[in-house]
Amino acid sequence: MSLNLRTHTEHFTNPLYLESGRILEPYDIIYETYGTLNDDKSNVVIITHALTGSHHCAGIYEGESKVGWWDGLIGSGKTVDTDKYFVICSNVIGSCFGSTGPMSRMYHNLEHYRYKFPVVSIKDMIKAQRILFDRLDIHHVHAIIGGSMGGMQALQFGVTYPKFATKIIAMATTYATQPWAIAFNKVASEAILKDPDFKQGYYDSQVVKEQGLTGMAIGRMAGHISFLSHESMASKFGREYKRDDGLYELFGKFQVESYLEYNGYNFTKWFDPLAYLYITKAINIFDLSRGCDSLKEAMQKIQSELHLMSFKNDLLFRSFEMKEIDIILNEIGNTNHNYIEIDSDYGHDAFLVELDKFKDYIKDVLNG
Repeated sequence: MSLNLRTHTEHFTNPLYLESGRILEPYDIIYETYGTLNDDKSNVVIITHALTGSHHCAGIYEGESKVGWWDGLIGSGKTVDTDKYFVICSNVIGSCFGSTGPMSRMYHNLEHYRYKFPVVSIKDMIKAQRILFDRLDIHHVHAIIGGSMGGMQALQFGVTYPKFATKIIAMATTYATQPWAIAFNKVASEAILKDPDFKQGYYDSQVVKEQGLTGMAIGRMAGHISFLSHESMASKFGREYKRDDGLYELFGKFQVESYLEYNGYNFTKWFDPLAYLYITKAINIFDLSRGCDSLKEAMQKIQSELHLMSFKNDLLFRSFEMKEIDIILNEIGNTNHNYIEIDSDYGHDAFLVELDKFKDYIKDVLNG
């Protein structure tokens, strides 16, 4: 069987009413599908992506070498088996991979939105996805799976649309973004805003794609530190020094420094700086209890079978943040959930990298 990867774009002319009270219209959503939808539409699995992710979560495009970001998990005969399930992954609004975001053109004058783009929340992102699924005549799904910001979306689906998913798997995430994560995002946003080449948001995106943006690269380096852990950095780089640099050269580098530089500067050539500011804002203001009196009240709305997965050495969203959700669900007598902590030293990015540690668990949940 094949992956049956297809990319689609849907255009919406009805206004999207946002949590802030503002309106987005019209707007586009780009999404990918894998596998085949069965007759009663009971085999749908939704994948929700993280901060810098996109709709391209599996497979490979013709003429390219880079596979989708969760390709090890999704495909024919894999954990999320596309011979069995119809998988949908859409790019969130506010991003820069084809769905409407700050560098999209406004309908009335064809100028880029830039700062005229409204602040969007995680709730807005899933509302737009829900409207997309309605258009596709999909009103209930077998499962929603996401990690990090994708996990935020998965949890928000459970609270906002309680009857939509039979099962939800939320990984490496939190119920509300904590000061530690907000602080890392602050370093990144400040570095972008203070870069003269950012031009106060009026940069030429083509120039940034070709030359990169130094401020954003520095901010991304800080972000990268939060995605790893002491242990993973020690095992990955140790105190290895670049072989062709002298130890007493002022700008001689350790391998870890080269790694951060490479990833930081490379990142700025494929991710838009304004999209980064908008999406980190959505992450910062994420709070499952918003609109409810408490987190407990929000949790009472969840009707899906809920699976919570944290990673032992995740420094960005700590295990105890996920455990907190588990404790509250136990307090309110919710017996339809499970919490596991994956033994991992990798850090936050373990949900993208250490698939062998949890793929059997996900397979069991899906096949149920």
